[in-house]
Amino acid sequence: MIQTLYKPFQHWSENGSVYILSDLHFADADCKLMDSNWIEPEEQIKIINDMVMKNDTFVCLGDVGDAKYLSEIKARKKILLLGNHDSRGAYRDYFEEIYTGPLFIADKILLSHEPVYGLPWCLNIHGHDHSNWFSAENHLNVRAEHIDYCPVNVNR
Repeated sequence: MIQTLYKPFQHWSENGSVYILSDLHFADADCKLMDSNWIEPEEQIKIINDMVMKNDTFVCLGDVGDAKYLSEIKARKKILLLGNHDSRGAYRDYFEEIYTGPLFIADKILLSHEPVYGLPWCLNIHGHDHSNWFSAENHLNVRAEHIDYCPVNVNR
């Protein structure tokens, strides 16, 4: 268990690791416009499942795409922070918890879909920004294509 997580989020790590990834855009038609090397949902699922085990928690920071692929992710728990392309209703059956905005999960860790500026005292783990211009010391952009579709393990 990750003791530094706030109490409401400690259950995410009670039996395994917590993995975070953003902007899956499963089967979204415009993915190839963002990145000509964008991989198919089946490939993304394989990469995720090669890392995320059945006792782990998978946190998606928004922009899921086609919900039908979510059931193939083998995580014990699935958590969603809604992105600008998401609708709560579309994913209700696939995620145990759904949040509509930024979420502090620990004293200095903020999860969000879009980058949150002006908080130099914390780490902002986010997605959304598909350009390559954004870089900041206190930001970690976990959009799928930026990190080779590999979710980030929070336990490390």
